[in-house]
Amino acid sequence: MTAETTVRPAVRIHGRSAQRKALRALLDGLPTACGRLLLTGEPGLGRTTLLQWAARSFRAGPVLHLGPAPDPDGATVTAGQLLDTLRAAAGESPLLVCVDDAHLWNGPARTALVHAAEHLSGAGRIGLLLSVAADRAVAPDFARLPVVRLDPLAPQRAAALLDDMTDRAAAPAVREQLLAEAEGNPALLAALVRRLSPAELRGHRPLPGPLADAPALTEAAGGAPTGPNAHARDLLLTVAAAVRASDGPDVDAGLVRAALRRLRPAPEPGTRPEPGTHPEPLPAQLALAGDRLRFHSPLVRRTVYATAAPDPRRAVHRALADALESGGHRLPELLHRSWSLSGPAPAPEQAERLAAVAADGTVPASHLLRATAYARAAELTADGAGRAERYTAAAGQALLAGRPEQARPFLVAARRHSAPTAVRGRAELVRGLVELRDGPVGDAHQSLLLAASLLAADAPADAATAAMAAADAAWAAGDLPACLATLAPASPPGATAGATAGAPDHGPPGYDERQESAERHGRTAAHAVAAVSDHRAGMRALLEGRFDRAGAPLRQVVARGRTEHRPEPLLRSAAAALLLGDVDAARGAGARALAAARQLGSEALEPRALEYLAYAELRAGRHPQARAHAEEGLRAALRSGQRNTAAHHRAVLALAASIEEEPDVVAGRVAAALDTARRHGLAQAATLAQWAAARADLGRGRAFDAADRLGLLVLPGPGRGHFAVWRLAVPCFVEAAVLARREEDAREALTDLAGWAAFGADPQAAAQLARCRALLAPPDRADDLYRRALARHDEAGGDFERARTALLYGKWLRRRRRPREARGRLGAALAGFERCGAGVWAAQTRDELRALGAGAHVARAGTPTRLSRLTPQQLRIARHVAEGATNREVALTLAVSTRTVDYHLRKVFAALGVRSRLELARVVGQAEQAGEARRPAGHHEKTGAQP
Repeated sequence: MTAETTVRPAVRIHGRSAQRKALRALLDGLPTACGRLLLTGEPGLGRTTLLQWAARSFRAGPVLHLGPAPDPDGATVTAGQLLDTLRAAAGESPLLVCVDDAHLWNGPARTALVHAAEHLSGAGRIGLLLSVAADRAVAPDFARLPVVRLDPLAPQRAAALLDDMTDRAAAPAVREQLLAEAEGNPALLAALVRRLSPAELRGHRPLPGPLADAPALTEAAGGAPTGPNAHARDLLLTVAAAVRASDGPDVDAGLVRAALRRLRPAPEPGTRPEPGTHPEPLPAQLALAGDRLRFHSPLVRRTVYATAAPDPRRAVHRALADALESGGHRLPELLHRSWSLSGPAPAPEQAERLAAVAADGTVPASHLLRATAYARAAELTADGAGRAERYTAAAGQALLAGRPEQARPFLVAARRHSAPTAVRGRAELVRGLVELRDGPVGDAHQSLLLAASLLAADAPADAATAAMAAADAAWAAGDLPACLATLAPASPPGATAGATAGAPDHGPPGYDERQESAERHGRTAAHAVAAVSDHRAGMRALLEGRFDRAGAPLRQVVARGRTEHRPEPLLRSAAAALLLGDVDAARGAGARALAAARQLGSEALEPRALEYLAYAELRAGRHPQARAHAEEGLRAALRSGQRNTAAHHRAVLALAASIEEEPDVVAGRVAAALDTARRHGLAQAATLAQWAAARADLGRGRAFDAADRLGLLVLPGPGRGHFAVWRLAVPCFVEAAVLARREEDAREALTDLAGWAAFGADPQAAAQLARCRALLAPPDRADDLYRRALARHDEAGGDFERARTALLYGKWLRRRRRPREARGRLGAALAGFERCGAGVWAAQTRDELRALGAGAHVARAGTPTRLSRLTPQQLRIARHVAEGATNREVALTLAVSTRTVDYHLRKVFAALGVRSRLELARVVGQAEQAGEARRPAGHHEKTGAQP
């Protein structure tokens, strides 16, 4: 420690745009009306900072800060008196009243404060802004107030805050550890940085351990939490200790009670009292839901554990281990037993037992719990090589659990010790896979190539996995030469398993114990060898433009996937099917991969499976279904710390929004995708997002803007889009270029589209090619080409692309004074756009119909209605719920998860302004009776992963 400071106050607030928007709305409304708002969040998340920001931002009148004043006489202010005080302070001006930590007021004062908040309308133009701790926001005193919640900062925002505080002085490894320890809590992040000297921050000296020590946690939490008596303190410490060997933030209340009985024979809070006695209430820091106990605040939980004395901590762990031993919970028991040891000295026998059980696939345990066990085994291991190996294993398990923020510190710990080449190779493999999902893909490529080199001699199969994951990184970066070089037959020997270009990145080999079995040898191994070999050959041929040689091996990969049950080979099958244009096979393999990943508890693979499902729906022209999968995939990717995968889902959402939403929605989706794509070098996601922006321009008639955007993507040059994506955007470019009088550019792009269509990998390409040729053809040939394009659409399916062709054909017919034929084509286009929810294209079609004299009918069809605020997927869900279906029944019908239904239903309630399912049924019923609501495409059909 040193007195030298390494942290400075952040110059701006990070990651609170939604909360500031809500506060700004309150402030902006005060000149004409009253308002009230409740800010809540755990300690350290910035409630006080936001109150101070609101006070500085308010310019329309005075700001009054209220705090809990001492009351020696016991007298309590009433709501009426408080309102009189506020009126007097306001005078003739609007008044902003800020009350920080309102939960610290005594009970009567809180009641008066809340009653005053509810009667502000009679007091003038007064805004009341309260902040309370997260565990008190739902208390009866505050339950009726509108709430703005503060969550931990997202990794990207926390990283920006850290850079702001340190002027980007932190070494990369130090930066990773600080962010992992802070868990998105700004106050804790600042406290951790304050601990470090400049030499420690820059990585020139080892970091102190533990990094988040008791003083830092206490500082961030605003003090050390305590219970009212010894039993409450034991309860708090027992729950905090039990969570360390739990898969989530809560623990079994029965386990806690059993451990407490071993600590001291006293009645437990929440248990049924003996006759004539009363149970002790739970401490305010805890919540009991069913049979699960948890802390309201993770920071408070960590502070309770860190501030406890060593002897009571060890005693609690010993009691928990004894309680778990009788229940047969082997891995948690061993963990608690290891934490009950005295002193930091190595314990080789305990380390061996922990590592052995963590590696035993027959022991039921999550990847996250295995990661904790490996890390604890590493701490107890004496030799450096053994420590490096076990920290690497812990990182691999954290990666499989979808926790890259935990994998990175384990890798840093592994690097501190010398280790055999194979162990260093596996560490680089894990590091590369972490970066592939959540970091610059150029860095991932180099780490994975290094891993392949280190593993080549001792672990050739692992080397092949690393090499193929390196191809994934090159694919994501749009680096065609690197991708081809990695896929070449001269790759490291023993290419028998692993990832494939365009397929999902894998967990590290040897660490997914539930898949470690004899089936990895013999027939299954041969099956894997053939699948990877075929995928390599097909991918390389495709990238070299030898389409005639690519089809057969890729079809073999798809065929083998039909008999698979593991998520990784299924995702390879889905990737190959997409390359072949077999969207039905891709949907089937993706859905089975999703089910397999969920069954295995692999948080890391779930968002990737949803990514392939979303791509398959996009390729089939089913934008609402693609959007549903991408929304769920985005949430899963963010939960598992996969920002790169999240960028791909955001790009899909941008493409879906480009046909059905307002320009600002499209712009927001595109900006969100490009934010990560540009920083991490994700050329594929960037190309998809830019295509979405251009397609939105084209849909709104801005052909020149669309042609300019798309020209950079599809025409030869340094700015050309991703090699696997730009051809998909060529039809949009040809249409925009023709409208912008750039026919020569359109013809140049058409040559590439013809070769792509001949390969047959895109079911829409042949029809799109005929449409593009019609746009460029003389009048005597265009008619036949448009008809040929529509016939090809009938074969390929897909409402959106067929409707686009019908729209262009209808425009062409109208301009050649063939109104009857034009009306028929345009009417079919309008119906197609409405079926697939392409609102902006439907509006363009209505304009064409009005030009033909169909104005009255078209106006009725396009009149905005209450239900027209909903997206097609939201409308489907609203109809099913209105018919009495439960969320689970809706999920089964639409082949999506119940989480997706819950998410969309909240959006429906907000969009329609309803508060119950009964109100929703009434709104939908009234719309049906009035003939307002249109049914989306496939309303009577199941949608989702399977046709």
